[in-house]
Amino acid sequence: MDIKVFLAVIFAAFLHALWNSMVKSHKDKHVAVAAIVLGHVPASVFIIFLVPMPAIESVPYIIASAVIHQGYQWFLLTAYRYGDYTRVYPIARGTGPVVVTIILLLFFGVKLSVYELIGIIIISIGILSISTQDRHSFFPWIARRNARAISFALLTGLFIGGYSIIDGYGARASFSPLSFMGWSFVVNALIFPILLKVMDKPDVVKRVFSEAKLLFWFGGTISYIVYGIVVWGFTQAPIPLVSALRETSVIIALLIGTIFLKERFTVLKALSILIIFSGVILLKFF
Repeated sequence: MDIKVFLAVIFAAFLHALWNSMVKSHKDKHVAVAAIVLGHVPASVFIIFLVPMPAIESVPYIIASAVIHQGYQWFLLTAYRYGDYTRVYPIARGTGPVVVTIILLLFFGVKLSVYELIGIIIISIGILSISTQDRHSFFPWIARRNARAISFALLTGLFIGGYSIIDGYGARASFSPLSFMGWSFVVNALIFPILLKVMDKPDVVKRVFSEAKLLFWFGGTISYIVYGIVVWGFTQAPIPLVSALRETSVIIALLIGTIFLKERFTVLKALSILIIFSGVILLKFF
């Protein structure tokens, strides 16, 4: 992977952890996620007027991306009903790169070196290991409620993999990755209130502007920048590598949680960071 792309995606990972820490600290995850989804719109509209229209070939990808994002948002919010952030989020994010890698290797003929493949697997294992590190140890994995949380988190990871692939190929088909992403986010934001109504959360959109203004303006804009870098990265390097590298944001999220949210930093968390970091080394230097 080119050093320019590598550093850009690492920077995106840092920003990704920043806005996710804001979501984590919000008391209502439905409101927090809605604030991010709707918060993409101002930046998207601004960028749309500055860049060329997306190529007609990318329009099906835009629609497919917005639809797949509904599934991602549905399963993520459903997972939060049964499990907490520290369990659901690492499972979902760790599963995504694995899904991307398997699908692209089997069905799209993408070629990866042995070291790159091992690096992706190691990063995913490191991320997934974080979800087992709470005071309840491994016992919740066999509890009914936590089994549901894990199932929905895994399904969330499946949709993360799905939209990563669609956005990667859609951005390549478009004249402008930023234009593709902007239109995709606008369509997603238009559909999302319908999803909330189906989930019996019709008041969430209104609550965003009374309870999550900072998350809407700041978090939504940061999230837009993050995914703008990632989608550009999809056009510059193999999608599985970019997908795995962006999830190193979990390392930064752990540090933010320890320093600013006063969460306990353990030896096991340090071990997870080392595992993820070793995977990153394989992606960049081998």
